[in-house]
Amino acid sequence: MDTRSFKNSIYKEIASITKALGNPHRLEILDLLAQGPAPVEYIAEHTDLTVGNASQHLQVLKNARLVDAERKWKYNYYSLANQNVFETWCSLRRLGYSQNAELKQKIEDYRRDRKSLRIISPLELMEKMKNQEVIVLDVRPEEEYNIAHIVNAISLPQKDLEKRLNELPEDMEIVVYCRGPLCLAADESVLLLKKRGFNASRLEKGFPDWAAQNLPIEKAG
Repeated sequence: MDTRSFKNSIYKEIASITKALGNPHRLEILDLLAQGPAPVEYIAEHTDLTVGNASQHLQVLKNARLVDAERKWKYNYYSLANQNVFETWCSLRRLGYSQNAELKQKIEDYRRDRKSLRIISPLELMEKMKNQEVIVLDVRPEEEYNIAHIVNAISLPQKDLEKRLNELPEDMEIVVYCRGPLCLAADESVLLLKKRGFNASRLEKGFPDWAAQNLPIEKAG
């Protein structure tokens, strides 16, 4: 193989990965799988796709070596192929913010419309946790919490939050987190908490970003 053919083959392989990433549904699937392995039925339910469509997107991601599949009982469980896939997704997010002023403005406007939505950094949360000044609330679905979560976090899925507010102390600051910076469950949960008189804020990003910084987590088993 000559030099030009060799280079073209390399570019072609890389292009197959970027092509697989060029779909909003597949990016959302990667965001979900950053929480941990999941079967196609769960992925479909939480991305508003049919099982058939979710399966097709997963096959594209699998062919591009971005996700792996493992058979457990009667289900195929999908997971990110490795940490590089999550880091690539994070880089795409950052690139989108930096190169697309309209996208950045849209996100800022969304949070500005929610007025006093306070966002705190992982390091600030760590300090509050050390001083026992805060309750950490995980509003992801319970299945994702059970895979892994921030150490000592309480599971209270967004769908159950309003009817379980009486379980939360009113004299403690509450920091809410979900899947990541594009997950609006944390934003909506903070708004509800603040309306009900709680001192609440949201974590800057989400669980996978926290874990990627080697901050303390708890895993199943």
